[in-house]
Amino acid sequence: MANSLFRKKKIESILAEGGDDSHGGGLKRVLTVRDLTFFGIAAIIGAGSFSSLGEAVFKGGPGVVVLFIITGIACAFTAFCYSEFASRIPVAGSAYTYSYASFGELFAWIIGWALIMEYSIGNIYVAFSWSDYFTSFLHKVNIHIPDYLACSYKEAQKAVAKGSSNMELINAWNSAPMLGNLRIIFDLPAIIINLLITYLVYRGIKESRNFSNVMVILKLAIVALVILVGGALVFSNGLSFNWTPANDEGIRSFMPNGFSGVMAAVSGVFFAYIGFDAVSVLAEESKNPQRDLPKGMIYSLVICTVVYILLSMVLTGAVNYRNFDGVGDPLAFIFETQNLNVPWMQILVSVCAVVAMTSVLLVFQMGQPRIWMSMSRDGLLPPVFQKIHSKFKTPSFATIITGLVVGVPILFTDKSFVLDFTSIATLFAFVLVCGGVLLIPRKEKTAGRFNLPYINGQFIYPLIIALAGFLFYKYGNGYFSDAMNFDFSGNAEYAEGKVSFMDLATPKISIIVFWVICLLLVIITFIKKYSLIPLMGVTTCLYLLTGMTKSNWAWFLGWLLLGLIIYFLYGYKKSKLAAE
Repeated sequence: MANSLFRKKKIESILAEGGDDSHGGGLKRVLTVRDLTFFGIAAIIGAGSFSSLGEAVFKGGPGVVVLFIITGIACAFTAFCYSEFASRIPVAGSAYTYSYASFGELFAWIIGWALIMEYSIGNIYVAFSWSDYFTSFLHKVNIHIPDYLACSYKEAQKAVAKGSSNMELINAWNSAPMLGNLRIIFDLPAIIINLLITYLVYRGIKESRNFSNVMVILKLAIVALVILVGGALVFSNGLSFNWTPANDEGIRSFMPNGFSGVMAAVSGVFFAYIGFDAVSVLAEESKNPQRDLPKGMIYSLVICTVVYILLSMVLTGAVNYRNFDGVGDPLAFIFETQNLNVPWMQILVSVCAVVAMTSVLLVFQMGQPRIWMSMSRDGLLPPVFQKIHSKFKTPSFATIITGLVVGVPILFTDKSFVLDFTSIATLFAFVLVCGGVLLIPRKEKTAGRFNLPYINGQFIYPLIIALAGFLFYKYGNGYFSDAMNFDFSGNAEYAEGKVSFMDLATPKISIIVFWVICLLLVIITFIKKYSLIPLMGVTTCLYLLTGMTKSNWAWFLGWLLLGLIIYFLYGYKKSKLAAE
C-alpha cells in the first residue's frame, strides 16, 4: 500500500490529458503575457493591500516593510519553481499537478485539498472585505443597508460577547429580526458579489479576461495616486518621524515591536501574495504557456512587491502604526479628517477597493474549478467535476460548486478566522512546489521556453545557512536561546491562564523544526548537489511558516485530516493509477 500512496503520474500522460486541442472539447487558449500578468496583479493587489495590510502594519510597525521584502523574495524563488513546472507541464492544476509528477498521489491530494483553502476559503475573506468597502461607500453617498444585512453573524455575536466598541456590529445584533430564537444576520453584499462572480466565471474565460484587465488598470491608477498623494503629504507635513515610532519603553525604532512583532504580521502580509500562483492554473487557456506563464507570474510579482513596499511606507508615515488597530480600510483611513484630511481621496479609495477586490474574487473563483477539474481527470474526484460546458468552454459544474463553497460559509464564518487559515495552506503548497523541483530530473534547455537556471548549491547553500545562523546568533537578541527555553512560569498571561503552554511553545517548536530541516537540507545538498533556487524557495517559505500560531496549525491539520478521510474513502480506490 505504501508504494501505491506515492504512485506518480508521468509528465507525458499529464500533457496528453490536458492537450492543446483548442477546437474540440478543451478550454479556449486566448490568454497572452499581458493577460496573465494582469490576472496576477488582479489576484495579488486586492484584499491584502486594501484590508489585511492594516492589521500587518499594527503588528509590525514600519518594519513590516522588511517582511514584505522577505515574503517577496520567498515568492520570487517560488515563482521560479512554478515557472519551471509550468514550462514542463503546461496544463491546469497548478501545484496539485506538479506534486503529482514529483511527490506522488498522496502529496498531490494533500496539495489539491490545501489549495481549496487558498482559493475558495480565501475568497470568503475577500468577499467580506469587498462588502465592508462597498457598504462604506454607500454610506458616503447616503445609501444605508441595515447593519444586520452588512456583517456576518459570527462578527456580531463576538462583538456583543466581548463588549466591542463597534456600534455597527452591536446594532446589527440588537436590531436583527428574529426567526424563533435565531437572529437573522448575514452579509448580503458578500453573498450577492459571490453569485455575480460565479456567473461571470461560468460564462467564459474571454469575458473574465476583459473584465479583469479593465479593473487592473483602474486599480493600479488609484494605488499610484494613493502613493503619490499620501507620500507627498508625509513629507510636506513633516510626518517622517512616524517611521521611527517610540515603543513601550520610549525608544524610537523602525521596528518598535522588534523582529518578533514583524514576524507576527506574517499572515496578513502573506495573504497579500497568495494570488500570484493562480496564474499557473490558467495554463490550458494560455496561447503559449511554456513561455508566457513564467513571464506572467514573475512580472506580476515584481510589480506588486514594489507597490506593497511603497504602500507600507506611505501608511506608516502618514499615521502612527498604533492607530491601525482594528482598521479594515487602511488606505481610506489615512485620508480621514483626523489624519491627512483629504475627503475626496477617501471616496476614491473606497471605490477603488470595491474594484480591486472584485478582480481578486474573479481570479480566485477561476482558479479553484480548474484544480478540481484536474483532480477529477485523475479519478480522485467524481467525473462530473471535469465536465466542460459545450458553449462557454468552462468547467461548469466545478464552477458552480466553487460558488457554493464560497457562498455557504459566508453565512456562518467571519474574516478573522479565514485569514490565518488561508495563509498557512498556501505556504505549505509553496514548500512542496519548490521541493518538487528538487526531485524532478534536470532538462535540456529549450528555446522559446522558460529554463530554470541551475546553480549548484553544494557549497553555496551550506554557506548561506551558516551565515544566516551566525547573523541570528549575533543580532537576534537571544534568538536561539529563547527558542530552546520552554519555561513560561515568568509569563504573566500564562500564570493567569490567558494563554496555554502550546500557545507559547508553538513558535519555539516551529523555529527548532525549521533549523533541523535546514541542517538536513545542507547534508543532502552537499551529497546530491541540489539546485540553489528551489532550495532557497523551500527555506524561505519554511521560515515564514515559523510565524504561524497554534490555532493556525490546529485548523490546518484538522482540514488535512478531513481531506485524507475523503481520499481514502474515494480517491485512493477510484484513482486512474489504481488500475495500472
